[in-house]
Amino acid sequence: MAKKSKDKEEKKAAQAVEETTAEKYKKEKKKSSKKSAEPINLKKKVVEAEGQKEVGSKKKLSGKEYEEELSKLQVELVKLQEWIKQKGLKLVVLFEGRDAAGKGGTIKRITESLNPRICRVAALGTPTEKEKSQWYFQRYTPHLPAGGEMVLFDRSWYNRAGVERVMGFCTEDEYREYMRSCPEFERMLVRCGIILVKYWFSVSDEEQERRFQCRIDDPTKRWKLSPMDLQSRARWMEYSKAKDEMFAHTDIKQAPWYVVNADNKKKARLNCISHLLSLIPYQDLTPEPIKLPPRQTNVGYVRPPIEEQTFVPEVY
Repeated sequence: MAKKSKDKEEKKAAQAVEETTAEKYKKEKKKSSKKSAEPINLKKKVVEAEGQKEVGSKKKLSGKEYEEELSKLQVELVKLQEWIKQKGLKLVVLFEGRDAAGKGGTIKRITESLNPRICRVAALGTPTEKEKSQWYFQRYTPHLPAGGEMVLFDRSWYNRAGVERVMGFCTEDEYREYMRSCPEFERMLVRCGIILVKYWFSVSDEEQERRFQCRIDDPTKRWKLSPMDLQSRARWMEYSKAKDEMFAHTDIKQAPWYVVNADNKKKARLNCISHLLSLIPYQDLTPEPIKLPPRQTNVGYVRPPIEEQTFVPEVY
């Protein structure tokens, strides 16, 4: 009898421990889920980062951390998209910088979760003979957004300040006129209600060389290397001087330049996206979850024989 009583007491004690552990687990889970549901304060993050530039630049970022942060930021981008659509805002974001600095990768991460009818990319090719005879900014104006749209320029009207200047594709008079006109053109856009954001992606000589070599070695990326890219290596200092002069003339109060340290691609993407989100006040207008209606019942419908349809071969 004493043995049975002892076993009973031990069983009760073990059960109490299990219940306490379960309660603790539930509390911790509730606490963590509450924490993850809280919206991220992007403005606070940007301010903290600006105050700790040296510390932040040396901090390592794991692949898992990067994916988690990117996922959070993409949710915020969807909220921003809905805000732009509902409020009829017009957003233009320019992506400029050195070749292989990571502009395209950042643009891709911004757009991959957004509606292409609201957010589109403008990446213009070499100007035609007709376009060369036009007012310089004319080929860019058709791509500007209407109300409720955002446009990301993968290189922009700053081609004249960079590649055209260094490679001699424009005359000295055309260049000087551009430098006078560009700030006024941008002020005009801002006065017309366009939100203009300009990013310059900065990459070191060593990192650019490493990325160029990766493109040479990878057949799927080799198309990214153009003769102009190779010239940018040979004329590194000339491009640096052109960039400095461009900043001196076009870093205006109405549309300042924001420089992105792009030696680390993943950090550059996160920093750029979080900064962009911090510039535009927005609210969460994400539509409420939709209840899926029941499928229409199959009444009087006979599906044609499956053999009559041409299917894609199932190679995989």
